[in-house]
Amino acid sequence: MGQMENMALFVRIVEAGGIGKAAAQLDIAKSAVSRRLVELEKQLDTQLLSRTTRQSHLTDAGRIYYQKALTILNDVAELNAQTSGISTNIEGTLKLTAPLSFGLTHLAPIIDEFSQRHTNLCIDIDFSDRHIDLVEEGYELAIRISNLKDSTLKAKRLTSIRHFLCASPDYLKQHGQPTNLDQLSQHRILQYTQNDHHKLHITDPQQKQHQLDVSAKIKANNGDFLKMVAINGQGIVALPLFITHQAITQGQLVPILTDHQLPTLHAYAVYPQTRFLSQRCRLLIDFISEKFAQKPLWDNLQ
Repeated sequence: MGQMENMALFVRIVEAGGIGKAAAQLDIAKSAVSRRLVELEKQLDTQLLSRTTRQSHLTDAGRIYYQKALTILNDVAELNAQTSGISTNIEGTLKLTAPLSFGLTHLAPIIDEFSQRHTNLCIDIDFSDRHIDLVEEGYELAIRISNLKDSTLKAKRLTSIRHFLCASPDYLKQHGQPTNLDQLSQHRILQYTQNDHHKLHITDPQQKQHQLDVSAKIKANNGDFLKMVAINGQGIVALPLFITHQAITQGQLVPILTDHQLPTLHAYAVYPQTRFLSQRCRLLIDFISEKFAQKPLWDNLQ
């Protein structure tokens, strides 16, 4: 291996939190990672990591080398991307994570098309709603729906995600359709547990913001499940339109209090700010962004 490859491996060791974790992320033997680190240190004639049987720490020289290496690797990745152009056949493994419902329904076709265009590229994708530490678990990229607050990540906004309150026609026939927030608070609520568990944030037509305390009949961390039980008449649910739009179009769910507004979130492509961004990752982010440049079909509900 050349010095550039060993430099990239050293960056991975630092970001992963040790030789063993880096080896697991790269799916290579720990002894091979350790051997290449020793090779790099001999080449530099200095110790980069102070290692014990249980943990390792950057030396002063290692800290400087890590920062400089990041700059060099970023510059090389940028140069390669600019020189080779987007038509170049990219390769390697792109490890990313995406929300379960949004990923399977709306990202899967895009990623499939991208994969078919780049036949030498391997894609390792985790469809999960859990919060994943990208650096700790070795992911290059995450698609997240949130109000992004993590300053350790870089992000590109892909599309807006609107939410609506809705319920089945049968539920509304039996329990009545709420026309104000006081009436809403008397209804059975189905709640997505990734959010604030006890509050429903909503803005009335006069642009006054409210936080309603709710006691949920059913709580779940998956929007598709909540959509199903809402269709079955279990209560009122607040979900993103990309989950409910088809059920609304088919008349299985009815939007309520449409003159009120739930918070709008955004879908982001996020990646660690300390990690150089590979060409394959850049191209996928641009590809997804291009697909979402127009107003998404699910967002046509007025």
